[in-house]
Amino acid sequence: MDNERAGLKRHAAIVVAIVALLVVATGGLYVSRNPERATLDDAARAQAPGKFVRLSDGMTHYDVAGPDSARTVVLVHGFSVPAYIWDSTAAALSTAGYRVVRYDEYGRGWSDRPNVAYTADLYDRQLGELLDSLHVRDKVDLGGVSMGGWVTATFAGRHPDRVRSLILVDPVAGTSGAASGMFYWPGIGPYLWQTVAVPKMAGGQASDFVHPERFPDWADRYRPQTRFRGFGRSLLETRRATAGMNTDTLYGRLGRANLPALLLWGKEDKTVPFERSSRVRQAIPGAEFHAIDDAGHLPILERAALADSLILQFLARLPR
Repeated sequence: MDNERAGLKRHAAIVVAIVALLVVATGGLYVSRNPERATLDDAARAQAPGKFVRLSDGMTHYDVAGPDSARTVVLVHGFSVPAYIWDSTAAALSTAGYRVVRYDEYGRGWSDRPNVAYTADLYDRQLGELLDSLHVRDKVDLGGVSMGGWVTATFAGRHPDRVRSLILVDPVAGTSGAASGMFYWPGIGPYLWQTVAVPKMAGGQASDFVHPERFPDWADRYRPQTRFRGFGRSLLETRRATAGMNTDTLYGRLGRANLPALLLWGKEDKTVPFERSSRVRQAIPGAEFHAIDDAGHLPILERAALADSLILQFLARLPR
């Protein structure tokens, strides 16, 4: 009996030791792999260019260029690359005399990472409150790239009295995947997201280009936002909120409202494949459509001169 008890104790001790080692190992892996080491506070924001405004869900980082009295164009970025994704277009529009507003969506860039559900309501509220804070009373021209297409189309559908036109660049289209896979597993899913997915995101942005060698600093520009706590969580929550989403109804509402729309799409887009452009064109049959040769997901950068000229021509045809 004593030998049996001693054996059980040894087995229990071994199990405890193994569990302890696993805890230490998983904790060590999390610390070494997770890039989020800093808190986005006032001291951190002092490093950032642009301006900040406190909205109901947190601080929002934004930039305004061009004359204050000019017609306002608002440019909305996509899933994870912040407002600098619109650098070329913002410069072209402001030089042409437009007032250009860009901002980082919650969870991205220098904006706060609130611990909330990253739903359409959140993004819609952020955009509306930002315009209110800037005292924008006239209708605006909205530009959205990738996931920004969803954000801007949602805002236009909910607030048609505030939107003059919509510019969509390789917008999300069709039906997104369901919330399945290891990143959605209870408990361990967020851990795997932070240690497996998030560390690879900066390098993975090159897949948006046909010629990534032309943008050698793209990953380095992306990395600073990943060091602030809440970045990965905000992206995962966005994926949860948009799982199974079908954009046909969303874009169809704008088509029925006859909202002037411009649709640009890189022919070699692998992120939101070019073939999906047909669904957006079907939903918004009146949209002016341009397929951009030799461009992937970001024709506003790879074919900047062409994209900027098409956007300027489109805006010029619409009265203020």
